[in-house]
Amino acid sequence: MRKFKRSTSTAVILAALVGTAALATATPASAAGYHCTTSTKSVDDAAYDGFWADNWDFTVKLCSRQSGDYLYSYASLSWDGPAYAQADDSTIFDGAYFKLQAKKSVAGTDPVLKSANYHGIESRLENSDSNANYNNHYTTPVMKTKVGPARVLTDGELYLDWNNDGHGYGRHQFTASPVV
Repeated sequence: MRKFKRSTSTAVILAALVGTAALATATPASAAGYHCTTSTKSVDDAAYDGFWADNWDFTVKLCSRQSGDYLYSYASLSWDGPAYAQADDSTIFDGAYFKLQAKKSVAGTDPVLKSANYHGIESRLENSDSNANYNNHYTTPVMKTKVGPARVLTDGELYLDWNNDGHGYGRHQFTASPVV
């Protein structure tokens, strides 16, 4: 019976190690070979003009990795939002998304090879802690783009449509990843 327990324990340990390795490779930030650039931007709440602090401080990391004929891109965002009167307020924005772009690096304006909008960020932006502090983070899925031998990079823009400001979406650009 003792031998059975050892082989069962060994199987459980091996399964745990395999599961941990699978999780480590599934996370874009942990994958080797990504080249990233981090930039910050303070964004004013366009729907509020009172005297309380209302800026949202965003930190965006744009990452690229080229493997063979493909570019792998993702963005990792975090923010320090203000404290509002209400926790988990789903009416702060009429809409929000992050646009991730794979671009060919050329002289002049870099042409977009592929673009994807990630709307999952809105629910994260409107989710606060119990004290109504709107600090959170969001990471886009990895976008795969066939690029061939071209020199390429990842770029991104945050689009925010503040509730009741009458201006629609405002675009906020961040520093692109290094060229790979």
